[in-house]
Amino acid sequence: MILSIESSCDDSSIAITSIADNKLLFHKKISQEKEHACYGGVVPELASRLHAIDLPNILEECKPYFDKLKAVAVTNQPGLGVTLLEGIAMAKTIAVTKDIPLLAVHHLKGHIYSLFIEKEAILPLLVLLISGGHTQIIRVKSLEKMTILATSIDDSVGESFDKTAKMMNLGYPGGPIIEKLALEGDENRFDFPIPLRNAKLIAFSLSGLKNAVRLAIESLGGAENMQKQDKCDVAASFQKAVKLHLIQKSKKLFAQEKIKDFAIVGGASANIYIREAYEKLCNEYGKKLHTAPLEFCSDNAAMIGRYAVEAYKKELFVEPYEIDILRTKKQQSGMLL
Repeated sequence: MILSIESSCDDSSIAITSIADNKLLFHKKISQEKEHACYGGVVPELASRLHAIDLPNILEECKPYFDKLKAVAVTNQPGLGVTLLEGIAMAKTIAVTKDIPLLAVHHLKGHIYSLFIEKEAILPLLVLLISGGHTQIIRVKSLEKMTILATSIDDSVGESFDKTAKMMNLGYPGGPIIEKLALEGDENRFDFPIPLRNAKLIAFSLSGLKNAVRLAIESLGGAENMQKQDKCDVAASFQKAVKLHLIQKSKKLFAQEKIKDFAIVGGASANIYIREAYEKLCNEYGKKLHTAPLEFCSDNAAMIGRYAVEAYKKELFVEPYEIDILRTKKQQSGMLL
């Protein structure tokens, strides 16, 4: 079995995964959303302190599996440095005291393998990764060969949802709140611009759309003077613009890429409105859509464990002193490092 740890942001999570059959034997996640909600976003130092409390408590529940552990895996990048350190310190301690190999897992690769929890991997694969920190389309040929085909030049999808919610004083995290309000809204009331609509560039950009939302809110007298229906309509119109932007750029890549399997992963991939739009797009282009179960869309240790199983089989081990969270090298040749 492999014990995996996730602490890249505000979710403390540990999982136990069977190497032989990918079975998820144990998984627990403690969210910090309530603690950060009053600040309108994640406070790194607070998140770190909460990880220091929650991770040991979860680990205590894993003791029955300790004798059968063959490796320990931990997210080491990307993420908040002070929160990553909590998981890494725990993983190093386990690896040294149990004398078992250590696996360092790239968080975004973990999201890709959230598709394969308790399943065999389906490769090659085109993946749209939409989360709080990233918006990318990745060509996945194998565990070690992943190429970024398109990325955001400013805000990510998840970040734009959170900021839109914050501008209307709706709370944190903003994604689920915006999606819920949009169900009662008129998506055609506000004609928000579709980012990069006339640009040949295959990339994503949401800062301009975010600014258009801000101006619409100001025209309504600010968040404090908006009626509920106003907020519902802004949410629906914003969500529609995001969808059209993602679909438009994805169409350009679909026309170029022959890979038939396409997936959406990351926290924002839990948005049913976006999922339905991609279901239609995949049908149009003859591709098969894959999505992770809703419970594994946001950050979790189960996805880290699933990736770790494949990495274990390839013996992609690191020494405890080698693990690094401060990598600042830019991605070279479009490869997902």
